Amino acid sequence: MSKFLPMKPTPPLQRRARPLAAPWVSLIVLFATVAGTGIAAAQMYPQVTRSAEIAITRDPGPARIGARDPEVTIVEYFDYNCPFCRRITPMLRQVVAAGPRLALIYKDWPVLGPASVYAARCALAAGYQGKYLQAHDALLGGPGLTSDAEVREVLGRAGIDVPRMLSDLQAHAADINRVLNRNDDEARALELQGTPGLLIGRTLVPGVVGHAELLRLIAAARQDHGRR
Repeated sequence: MSKFLPMKPTPPLQRRARPLAAPWVSLIVLFATVAGTGIAAAQMYPQVTRSAEIAITRDPGPARIGARDPEVTIVEYFDYNCPFCRRITPMLRQVVAAGPRLALIYKDWPVLGPASVYAARCALAAGYQGKYLQAHDALLGGPGLTSDAEVREVLGRAGIDVPRMLSDLQAHAADINRVLNRNDDEARALELQGTPGLLIGRTLVPGVVGHAELLRLIAAARQDHGRR
């Protein structure tokens, strides 16, 4: 898992100075055994309340793939400079494409420095030209990002209209800030310590998960959905 850099937070993500938004104060993580999935009985995963799951998955915008009416939604909190996020991205896409009634929501959570923050803001700005997912894949598909210029170069090669993106970055700055701050509020309420962080249904996996385990957790989430 990639953890926070010991550095001063870069706006708009004022993690320690900015209080949690009111809806996330009550987003309490409950601990419960994930049963009926073949996982060892001693293995415990944090679980969120149903109301928290609904709040987190509400209004995902363009950062979503998969079924429109899913039984199970996977939420990934990620950073474009996180090598572990790069590692699990193909697996998550494959599982969602192959599985019935599955959806995946990407939550940009840039915690690894200024280049990560700029990359997240640019990807969200690219969404205003209908190319968020294209930007997401391009930024996660290469090596680590070290500068704003490198981010723009990667996105330009991926077919993003960079001048329009930069214009949207300014024109929609307040909305982009709200998305990033919301994601940060959620991640802190979930007590994530780094990236990636996965929410599979109501089950929180704070780190990398293997393919077989991911499938078991999805199966458990389907069971949970069926009991509602």
